[in-house]
Amino acid sequence: MIVPQQIPALGRRRRPGRAAATATASAALVAVLAVAGLAGCSSSGSAASAASDPATAKSPFDLSTKNLKDRPHIDPVPEAVAALKESGFTPVQPGKLTVALGAYVPPTSFLAEDDNRTFVGSDPDIANLIADGLGLQFAPENVAWADWPLGIQSGKYDLGVTNITVTEERKDLFDFATYRQDVVAFEVKKGSKITKISKAADVSGLKVVVGSGTNQEKILLNWFAENKKAGLPPGEPVYYEDQAAAALALSSGRVDAILGPNAAASFRAATTGQSTVVGTLNGGYPATAEIGATTKKGNGLAKPVQIVLNHLIKNGEYDAVLKRWATEAEAIPESRINPPGLPRP
Repeated sequence: MIVPQQIPALGRRRRPGRAAATATASAALVAVLAVAGLAGCSSSGSAASAASDPATAKSPFDLSTKNLKDRPHIDPVPEAVAALKESGFTPVQPGKLTVALGAYVPPTSFLAEDDNRTFVGSDPDIANLIADGLGLQFAPENVAWADWPLGIQSGKYDLGVTNITVTEERKDLFDFATYRQDVVAFEVKKGSKITKISKAADVSGLKVVVGSGTNQEKILLNWFAENKKAGLPPGEPVYYEDQAAAALALSSGRVDAILGPNAAASFRAATTGQSTVVGTLNGGYPATAEIGATTKKGNGLAKPVQIVLNHLIKNGEYDAVLKRWATEAEAIPESRINPPGLPRP
């Protein structure tokens, strides 16, 4: 097993972006994180997150502040505004929705390449629409992955829209209104003889880059164990902290595949032309996992947010956002409040 340096836990598996430094947790934060269930989805670093940024050079997507001119907007949704008023919820900042976002990698959430301050991506687009629908001003905050749980718990942020998977542990402390499926993807070098990965036998004998402590690592290790039990070469997990090194390992043939977030893998394939997605799975496989807009337990915000999200799904704005960032594979038919989450460890 190649382990240059294992990556922090958490299924979403991205490293902080250009302006987001990894935070050192206090003892109190560690306690919150433990209860929040960090073996679920995350935005921590992982080898499957970002390749080396050749993506930005050839991108068919606008990664600059000019992207904002095409960001979708909606009028306040009367039902959601009424539900917000009836809930008794009070925003952190009067008239604003303060949203914890992470500056990670395209296309989910990152900083515009021309000012390093403006949030761009599918999560900021969704968060902005939620604020519109609630009749509030969108107030994004750049938050390291480790800091969102305590920030929401303490009332520093109203909502977290930073690729957070619903887990049973997190439901002890937070309420969720879901807005995407948690989808992971197998990515291979363009032209690879590997054309499909959908079951354990397909990874038999392969070297697969994966993030340590992530949802996808659990899937992969279970598949390797299944292969071993069946008398097949199990396969080998490979861990990289440096994203460029992981991409180079794939392109040079030192590894066979990368398993990570579908959004990032699809984006890299579309922008670099150097890789191909050959299979996707739900991140909670064999269970179903969803990504949720996250708020403090019992504060009343989840229901109004759900109303806005279902309005977006019904009127087509939701599909427009996913199409805008090539993440249609992660669409959900309806937003749900606190659906069954990934099981407790």
